[in-house]
Amino acid sequence: MAPPSNLHHYLGALLVAKDGADVTFQVAGETFSAHRCILAARSPVFKAQLFGAMRESIGTGVCVRIDDIEPQAFGALLHFIYTDALPDMTGQEEALMAQHLLEAADRYALQRLKMICEEKLCGCLDMNTVANTLVLAEQHCCDRLKVACIQFLKSTQSLEAVMATSGFEHLIRSFPALLRELISELAAR
Repeated sequence: MAPPSNLHHYLGALLVAKDGADVTFQVAGETFSAHRCILAARSPVFKAQLFGAMRESIGTGVCVRIDDIEPQAFGALLHFIYTDALPDMTGQEEALMAQHLLEAADRYALQRLKMICEEKLCGCLDMNTVANTLVLAEQHCCDRLKVACIQFLKSTQSLEAVMATSGFEHLIRSFPALLRELISELAAR
């Protein structure tokens, strides 16, 4: 019997060693080296950016500036692209990283990463995070996460406490249709 694949180890080592890296990203003052071919193979957005119609301003060796992601999340995104796994994280760090990575996964069309983040977020809902997570689910079309948030709110004995959070205030101000849907779901319980 053949041993399990270990390609992810070799690709992860390639990312760390930066051997043959041909693109650099500047993210909030930090730089990340990567390989265009690997990024393009994993993400149609990177493929368009690095090889397609969007590449006109990106030459070989040029630094690509990314403004809408934190450096730690971008590093985790690259780790996933090369290894098909998330870096090791614990508890609260994992939940926060999953939120950032969900947005990045949606932006770079990485469906598997999006599903992994959605699953992680479903497992760490609490009264302080559920309203913000519900908004995130709505923004990124994460139906399973949205259902999990609504189920959490249906089952919680502390709906009043959730309604006092800044996340719930944001939901009220910015997502009235989602609030109506939530009210309808809670009324049906």
